[in-house]
Amino acid sequence: MSKIQTAFANGKAFIPFVTCGDPSLEVTEQIVYAMADAGADLIELGIPFSDPTAEGPVIQEANVRALSAGTTTDKIFDMVRRIRQKTDIPMVFMTYANVVYSYGSERFISTAAEIGMDGLILPDVPFEEKAEFDPLCRQYGLDLVSLIAPTSHDRIRMIAKEASGFVYCVSSLGVTGVRSNITTDIGAMVKLVKETQDIPCAVGFGISTPEQAAKMAAQSDGAIVGSAIVKLCAKYGKDCVPYVKEYVESMKNAVRAAD
Repeated sequence: MSKIQTAFANGKAFIPFVTCGDPSLEVTEQIVYAMADAGADLIELGIPFSDPTAEGPVIQEANVRALSAGTTTDKIFDMVRRIRQKTDIPMVFMTYANVVYSYGSERFISTAAEIGMDGLILPDVPFEEKAEFDPLCRQYGLDLVSLIAPTSHDRIRMIAKEASGFVYCVSSLGVTGVRSNITTDIGAMVKLVKETQDIPCAVGFGISTPEQAAKMAAQSDGAIVGSAIVKLCAKYGKDCVPYVKEYVESMKNAVRAAD
């Protein structure tokens, strides 16, 4: 069992996302500890990129703020080294192919593994192009997490067959962001994955309320939340940590109730 899969071993998982460096890396580090304390099972660390195509305005703006504050991949790696001295919570990077390329794919992936990251999510890399990254991830023991969208039954089976870590089920077409309601048949997507491979499935894109999280977790193995947390970082800036902690606690309780 990979370390990512242990995040799903004790029931439904709650997976929060935070953009590294917004408002600062010092605050991001404190957010990670607070989220771990609040019951998060796995944490997604977003490495900011100037053109994050899968993101809605909330996370796009966080990327701009983080980059303006001087956040770099190397500084994020240093932050992870500090975090790893204090917690072994499973963590994955979420970023874009360009960030990995420009750093040097092997250098990026080997460093991420060496500092204690458990996986990598690249939302702009389609299944057909993952051969650029997947062999390196396997070589260094990092799970390259696959995303599946509500569009593609045959593709879902194809992607699930080669998936590692967990499968990220995108709950709605379009970009990340808070949605008032999610109408996708998540249960059907999850069923297709599980028929192909026994691997955890977590749902993201659009979840912001405890009710939505419970509903999505009831149909899958966990819920992923990004924009709602990033909004708290934007609203409270350097004072956001207790607000994020309280929010993660309420979401984890909702997900736990879906077990």
